[in-house]
Amino acid sequence: MPERGAEPGGVSPAATWGLMAAFVVHDLEELVTMPSWASAQVDRLQETYPQVPERVWSAMRVTPGHAATAIGLMGLVVGAASADGARTGGKSPFFQTVLAGFGLHAVSHVAQSVGLRGYTPGVVTAPLVVAPFSLWAWRELRRRGVLREVDTRGVVTSAALFPVGILGVHAAAFGIRRLACMSARARPTH
Repeated sequence: MPERGAEPGGVSPAATWGLMAAFVVHDLEELVTMPSWASAQVDRLQETYPQVPERVWSAMRVTPGHAATAIGLMGLVVGAASADGARTGGKSPFFQTVLAGFGLHAVSHVAQSVGLRGYTPGVVTAPLVVAPFSLWAWRELRRRGVLREVDTRGVVTSAALFPVGILGVHAAAFGIRRLACMSARARPTH
C-alpha cells in the first residue's frame, strides 16, 4: 500500500517536496551570510592583488538584493523539480537530476570551507540538512523502485549542470538587478 499522498509505485511527498524544504533551509543560511562573507573575501583579495581593476572587484561583490534574486531564481528551478517529482511519484528525470545536484553540492560546500580554512556560506546546513535529506530521498527512490539507473554519463551530467545552474542564476540575477537599477534611474521624479 503506498504511503499517504504517494503515487502508486512512487515516493511520498516528503521525498519530493522535501527537496524544496531542504533547499529553503539551506539557502536561508546562504541568504543571511553570503553578502557580508563575499565582501570580506573581496576586500582580502583586493589587498593581496591591488593591480586588479576596481571594476573586477565591484563585479565580485554580492549585495543582499543580488543574493536574494539569485536564490529566488534557483528556488524556481528547485520548486519546479519538486513539483515534477511530486507529479510523477519521484520518477521524473528532472527531479532526480536536481536532487542529485543538490546532494552533490553539499560536498562542494565542505570542500570550499576546507580549502579556505574557514566558514563559507551554506557550510553549516550542507552536512546537517542537504546531505542527510539527499541520501534519505535517494534511499526512498530506490526502495520504491523509481530510481533511474545512473551511469557515469548521468553522474557527470548532474555534476556539470550544478555549476552551470549556479552561474546561470547569478548571471540572470546580475542582469535583473542591472535592469531594475536602469529602470529606477530612468523614471522621472516628481
